[in-house]
Amino acid sequence: MGRGPLLITGFGPFPGMPENPSARLARRLAALPRLGLALGRPPRRLVLRTAYAAIPGALAPALAEAPGAVLMFGVAGRARRMRVETRGTNRASRLFPDASGTISARLAVDPNGPPERRSPAAALALAALRRYGIPAARSRDAGRYLCNASYYRALAEPCPVLFVHIPPEPRTRRPRRGRIGPGPERTLRALAEVAVLLMRQGRSRG
Repeated sequence: MGRGPLLITGFGPFPGMPENPSARLARRLAALPRLGLALGRPPRRLVLRTAYAAIPGALAPALAEAPGAVLMFGVAGRARRMRVETRGTNRASRLFPDASGTISARLAVDPNGPPERRSPAAALALAALRRYGIPAARSRDAGRYLCNASYYRALAEPCPVLFVHIPPEPRTRRPRRGRIGPGPERTLRALAEVAVLLMRQGRSRG
């Protein structure tokens, strides 16, 4: 079981998304003083290139350092609320290239892996977000792209792992009439609670 700090990940830009909000969220959450105090040490933050090579090149080495838990973020272009992903599947798409222009060499993320890997932390995280009034939904489909591939890889580790898809930032910051959602500070507080719950779950396993 990992005894290291919490690992928070996000993704860098990709075609059509020149500024990835998941990277910004990962940085802000990792720098949150109250989270470091609650955990007893600052989290580690990792922004992954949106490329398949980033999984063995950056994610795998970070996982090899045995983090206490892993909280991952990605952006879902059509989402209107946070999506708490319950599983990563052993499937990849050969239709869409990554940001470097590379297409997955095979249809399976890991030819020797199981069909799917599930996250027991998803239910607790979803409940925590809803307690803070954060619009969130349970999702069983993390896609066939880098989000799913990285989640599937991370779920092979013995520590708690969770992936949360966030919606893209609106083109205008003016809220829509009648649809004023929670502010960024409340969202950060909710995600900080999710992070603490992940670490507690990891310690209870140990």
